[in-house]
Amino acid sequence: MKKLPATLVDSHAHIDSKTFNNELDQVIKRAAEKGVTHILTVGCDLESSRSSVELALRYPNVYASVGIHPHDADTINKDVIEELTRMIETVDKVVAIGETGLDFYRDHSPRDKQRESFRQHIQLAKATGKPLIIHDRDAHDEVIQIMQEENAAAVGGVLHCFSGDLTMARACIEMGFYISFAGPLTYPKNEPLRDIARALPIDVMLVETDCPYLSPQQWRGKRNEPAYVHATAEKLAEIKGLTLEDVARITSLNAWRLFGIGDIDQSTRIAYSIRNSLYLNITNRCTNQCSFCAKFKDFTVKGHQLCLEREPSTDDVIKAIGDPSTYDEVVFCGYGEPLLRLELVKEVATYLKQNNIKVRINTDGQANLVHQRNILPELTGLVDSISVSLNAPDAASYQKICRSEFGEQGYQALKDFLQMAGQYIPEVTATAVTLPGVDIEACRKVAKELQVEFRERIYNEVG
Repeated sequence: MKKLPATLVDSHAHIDSKTFNNELDQVIKRAAEKGVTHILTVGCDLESSRSSVELALRYPNVYASVGIHPHDADTINKDVIEELTRMIETVDKVVAIGETGLDFYRDHSPRDKQRESFRQHIQLAKATGKPLIIHDRDAHDEVIQIMQEENAAAVGGVLHCFSGDLTMARACIEMGFYISFAGPLTYPKNEPLRDIARALPIDVMLVETDCPYLSPQQWRGKRNEPAYVHATAEKLAEIKGLTLEDVARITSLNAWRLFGIGDIDQSTRIAYSIRNSLYLNITNRCTNQCSFCAKFKDFTVKGHQLCLEREPSTDDVIKAIGDPSTYDEVVFCGYGEPLLRLELVKEVATYLKQNNIKVRINTDGQANLVHQRNILPELTGLVDSISVSLNAPDAASYQKICRSEFGEQGYQALKDFLQMAGQYIPEVTATAVTLPGVDIEACRKVAKELQVEFRERIYNEVG
């Protein structure tokens, strides 16, 4: 399978800025050369909102947001709101409201005017069904308070160029908002911001430039432009232990979900890459109905759409794999229990081993119950590594969390599977999700008793 190029969306730019003068065609061309497929240019006052709309109409890959920045909150009145509303209702490429919010650092507008303007923007977003782009500087508590009081969760949006703490980020995510990172993520002294990026799932993140401001470290002190968003994406990839392609795919999907902009590839439903591993999604069926499973909300993993229209055949899977030699390993995983399709696993694994490819299986460990025999000998020589989801230290807890169709005997079956697996497979690992309430150390102790390796999997971080 050919890897997709690292195509990015600059989710927050100000390309109407006079600093770009007459070279905007070249700026957009440079962005395209760096894989930036779409740009959202954001209004800060009535004039820049009008300019953003004009640019969106002029360039196919540019979209607009309209609103009044908190710096200019004292200019907002009924006529301004009416004009913003007309822009939203008459131009399809206006996809968001903002930027709006609070800025208690510079206080260019009185704080009471900022609060009033922020509330009016939220009300406008709810009236028009558009998401919000929120600016927050030194006003974290009040931003959250107003978002909650005005029910901003009804429309969602993004906290752009995020500068709050982890508690604030999580509160915003709870309200359905995304967290966006710009050039400051790359600044050497900004480890606290990188710690926040580490702690959050990338499925709630966007990347932006906020150009012409806040250039990434490589261009710090110089004018920023959309092409430079790749530097922020590269830093985010480093922080999250992903590739640039992973970050580009995920954040582009997030921009599409929030703003409806961009082109989303859905061809990777069978074979999909994360980091330098290729994962095989061969069934959406499972013997468990885990309470934490993300597929009950969404069939997306790291930007890949994994809802199968039908279960693929062996030929389908091999075709989707393409050249497996470009990957470190091929993993039977996806959004379902792969060993439900044991024969296909064996056939595909045989093909992969003929090509000297490392093979791993991620499983719930209940295959022997499914097939009414010990299937592990059938995997000898075909599978190099197997990861089994333990997830609990006892049968009752396991059934409460994982809801096996076999009841509490499912837990004993997976323990037996783990204990026997080492006779047939070189690498055997028990895993547990750090779900609130799960005793990870007790799970680790069970793995030790079974004489297998143990690994924690971060809750709400799939893939």
